[in-house]
Amino acid sequence: MNVKSPESCDYDILSLGEIMLRLDPGDGRVRTSRSFRVWEGGGEYNVARGLRKCFGLRAAVVTAFVDNEVGRLLEDFVLQGGVDASHIKWYPHDGLGRTVRNGLNFTERGFGVRGAVGCVDRGNTAACKLQPGDIDWEHIFGVHGVRWFHTGGIFAAISATAPDVIIEALRCAKKHGTMTSYDLNYRASLWQEFGGLERCREVNREVAKYVDVMIGNEEDFTACLGLHVEGLDEEMKELPLEGYKKMIEQATAEFPNFQAIATTLRAVKTASINDWGAICWHDGTLHEAIHRPDLAIFDRVGGGDSFASGLIYGFMTTGDAGKAVDYGAAHGALAMTTPGDTTMATVGEVEALMAGKAARVKR
Repeated sequence: MNVKSPESCDYDILSLGEIMLRLDPGDGRVRTSRSFRVWEGGGEYNVARGLRKCFGLRAAVVTAFVDNEVGRLLEDFVLQGGVDASHIKWYPHDGLGRTVRNGLNFTERGFGVRGAVGCVDRGNTAACKLQPGDIDWEHIFGVHGVRWFHTGGIFAAISATAPDVIIEALRCAKKHGTMTSYDLNYRASLWQEFGGLERCREVNREVAKYVDVMIGNEEDFTACLGLHVEGLDEEMKELPLEGYKKMIEQATAEFPNFQAIATTLRAVKTASINDWGAICWHDGTLHEAIHRPDLAIFDRVGGGDSFASGLIYGFMTTGDAGKAVDYGAAHGALAMTTPGDTTMATVGEVEALMAGKAARVKR
């Protein structure tokens, strides 16, 4: 992959998406909790933060907040994560939140037979208000310089204007030679207000024209891109790699600009035990990460985003798809051992897990 040199850019990674305040009831449930631990999180932002906090790259985010105490709390989380917040758009607070507000995400982790539960409160948020022309992409990509740009289908689905913002950003990124990645992340509930599945496919098929590395599972590709692979659902149960090969063949035939396609392979046994793996297609070859059956899960939210950040790091630093997918799978596995949406792992821990080292006590 032709990734720009570090010397030519101010940022290694730039992400575009909404960042919400996550309220976490810990071991309890949202419906009965009397106290919450607070984190920040957002599908696209988590990738940039992971690349900064775990892998030490220079990261920035484009999003929007309301300029009130909650917005400034969110900004403080971003800054604590080491992510450049200078490209955040701020909206004035009207004193009530009638015209614009900051998003909230109540999420409980789940345990055993009780699955994780998310309850988002993100209508009419600042990020929903973003429109083409609001962000000076030419200054970001042309003056600052960005090696890799990441965004995704969650942000695309939160408002009628978000897809246009994404396409505007992707076009400018490609103009300036920036590598691009996109996580399809299909959420049917988010698309209901904005045209449902038909609009989802229309948007994502247009976005896909500007994407170098496409990330998503089989549902994402069939729902968002409208791919129809004969017998895929049945084959996925017994021959996952063969099923994915068929899906990838069709995806690359329709979108020859895809340089890589990657996905996690997750089998949910309980909320606390998952089989975990990943694959990545690149340059005609399908690479499979180390498979981890019966992986113990503490908090699954953000595992896929940490996979994406590890994958991007692997591509940027090694150019080897096999190593990249191993970085992604190991980082995702470690991220799910700690609370919150964002990673608490170090690159040393990721590489130790890749090397097969056991989880012995370190003293």
